[in-house]
Amino acid sequence: MKRPLPSLRLTVAAIVGLATAMPASAQFAKPEDAIKYRKSVMTLQFNHFGRIAAMANGKVPFDAKVAAENAEVLATIVRLAPAGFVDGSDKGETKAKPEIWTEMDKFRANASRLREEADKLNAAAKSGSLDAIKAAVGETGKVCKGCHDSYQKE
Repeated sequence: MKRPLPSLRLTVAAIVGLATAMPASAQFAKPEDAIKYRKSVMTLQFNHFGRIAAMANGKVPFDAKVAAENAEVLATIVRLAPAGFVDGSDKGETKAKPEIWTEMDKFRANASRLREEADKLNAAAKSGSLDAIKAAVGETGKVCKGCHDSYQKE
């Protein structure tokens, strides 16, 4: 009997994670917990996007299966970070600029754009087309950079 595909397990784990993350803001016992949570999410985003970007930029050999697996995970985890930006988590060991809390609607709109671009990247990766992936990586990267330029301390 065949074992389930690793991507199926990742998808199930991601769905469970997403379902439990929605009410995450109510689950943080301390603001520091929210900061740790969002740092973890950002680390995952950076790693999974970075693997795809490295292929798109020719820094590592292109592997359609690896790109698709990473894009699938990325499309899920980009939905998690906003839950970690709760009241009181603007202080402490964070690179988040105060503007996040004064411009929360704009910040959430950027997060929504990131979800859209990550979904497009996921579709491009599923197609197996390196050219499509390159284009989607470029657009996703622009959204990431724009948010970091506006809302992340140096």
